[in-house]
Amino acid sequence: MPLNANAVRIAVTGAAYVAAPDSTLPTDATTPWDAAFTDIGWISDDGITESNSADATEIKGWQGGATVRKVISASEMSFSFTAIETSKTVLELYHKGSKVLTTDGKSVLAVKAPGPDRRTFGFDVIDGDSHIRIVVPDGEVSETGDITYKGDEAVAYELTITAYPGPDGTVAIKYSDDPAWGSEPEQ
Repeated sequence: MPLNANAVRIAVTGAAYVAAPDSTLPTDATTPWDAAFTDIGWISDDGITESNSADATEIKGWQGGATVRKVISASEMSFSFTAIETSKTVLELYHKGSKVLTTDGKSVLAVKAPGPDRRTFGFDVIDGDSHIRIVVPDGEVSETGDITYKGDEAVAYELTITAYPGPDGTVAIKYSDDPAWGSEPEQ
């Protein structure tokens, strides 16, 4: 198989979005997001990390004890990133179930014990003219990192989004206008 340097991608820039559950989902990689989606804002230079994990049970054969099959017993897809822009959206994602209330130009966030807060998430990953769009129709902030208040770094909000399966088992949808997605390497 010949190598194709034109199919090597890097995530030069992008964005993360959040919307209420059951918001209108995009259907391609480049159409503007529906007005229901809010851009989460600046993300640290670590970018966005997609993780996929699966637990498998090995079935061993009696003859020789060789593994003859693996059965997937659990799987999970998640996305993690660090938001470095402080906003109402970010604060409410970080403090699940809490709301920023503003009265007379003053805001208050009464931090509550975390509760369920399922939402729709989206990510754009851009490399020049190559776009990848990832949509999580049903997700939730499942982990947060520590917040450090320090004079020489941005206040940062580490967020991990867990993608939940829909009725057909889909946990995420990926779109791209990248020609490399549809081409097979020449043999």
